[in-house]
Amino acid sequence: MLGDPNCPYCKGVGYLREDHPVGHPNFGKLEICSCRSEAIRDRIRSRLYQFSNLDELEHLTFESFTPRGRMGLGEQQQDSIERARNQARTYAETLQGWLLIQGHFGVGKTHLAAAIGNECASRGISTLFLTVPDLLDSLRFTFSDKNTSFEQRFNEIRNTPLLILDDFGTQSATDWAREKLFQILNYRYINKLPLVVTTNLMLAEIEGRIRSRLSDPDVVAHIFIQAPDYRRPVDDSGQHELSSLALHSRQTFGTFNLRKRERLDPADQRTLEEAFKTAKKFAEDPEGWIVFTGTYGCGKTHIAAAIANYRASQGFTVIFVVVPDMLDHLRATFNPASSISYDRRFEEIRTAPLLILDDLGSQAMKPWVKEKLYQLFNYRYNATLPTIITSSDQFEEIDPRLRSRMRDQRLCQIKPITVPSYRGGKQRRKLGR
Repeated sequence: MLGDPNCPYCKGVGYLREDHPVGHPNFGKLEICSCRSEAIRDRIRSRLYQFSNLDELEHLTFESFTPRGRMGLGEQQQDSIERARNQARTYAETLQGWLLIQGHFGVGKTHLAAAIGNECASRGISTLFLTVPDLLDSLRFTFSDKNTSFEQRFNEIRNTPLLILDDFGTQSATDWAREKLFQILNYRYINKLPLVVTTNLMLAEIEGRIRSRLSDPDVVAHIFIQAPDYRRPVDDSGQHELSSLALHSRQTFGTFNLRKRERLDPADQRTLEEAFKTAKKFAEDPEGWIVFTGTYGCGKTHIAAAIANYRASQGFTVIFVVVPDMLDHLRATFNPASSISYDRRFEEIRTAPLLILDDLGSQAMKPWVKEKLYQLFNYRYNATLPTIITSSDQFEEIDPRLRSRMRDQRLCQIKPITVPSYRGGKQRRKLGR
């Protein structure tokens, strides 16, 4: 018995001959009974899952994906996760073009890619889910496999109706690996075959030929998930690893001392109050640049940190970094043991939603330093990205290329704080009676 023994139509045979008129394409043919069709669909799905490599990822679905991330994330991060889920779900329904999912480790890229695969496989769409290193290993394995040729496996991968490449960029970047990956992506690009790619790389870090195809706006939809690693402790701040904001957690608007009990020069007092007022307004809606200048200990860093802490408390990503430390982070990428490339690190800094550069001018102005700072300033200037700068240097001592951008009143406000250092009472000015 192939079908349901209690089926009134096929009597358990599993097949039946429908009554079609002569000339009908199915006249005289056996057809599968409805009682057996579900079992056939289950068997097809089982074969699809075996082929797809999704067996161990069946639990990664859109339903099991936390729509707005874990507790404790800010609104911007939650919105980023929700947009990614919605966009991935739409792609699973349409399979139009390619989908590139980017983000740091542990933000949910693999979950969304597997959810797309599971959704499509459940609809009978042949899907192949591979991490890129596994893909390359499967191709290398054919060199010693008597049952499957390289050409057979290669064509199977590049022609599969839906191909999902997870962890792009973690593979060994040999010439052979680069060539095979390019051939696969180029074939699917030319033939308009659906492709999903997940990566923690920036586009600038990807090999040029592949990058050009992943950058085609007519073909590729981009998802960037802006969130901390889901696997880290729940009390993780969600701030960038470069940011030293945690060291300034107590420097808020509420703890700032306007020094009204000191007998300061009224003009100096006004500069402090004006800087504080400007900072509070900027924190509510960051737009443009602000440069806080003044002597050491006048409150520049506290005001800048207060802006950063306020934005971070609202769930926004902020990079707060002392300029010499930032340059050290960039230099550290030149070490062969570095797990991150220079291009990736520099891209993270220059595209930060809010960048606070503390203590500009205290670094040694070597040619390399001047060039990097100019590239950073010029990018954020042209992109009009919110930026805070503190400096104790006189403007004449700053690189002219930086100075010209900081003096552009269309973008930048300069707020000098002329009060003396808060540290060391002997430096405080006293007014005569």
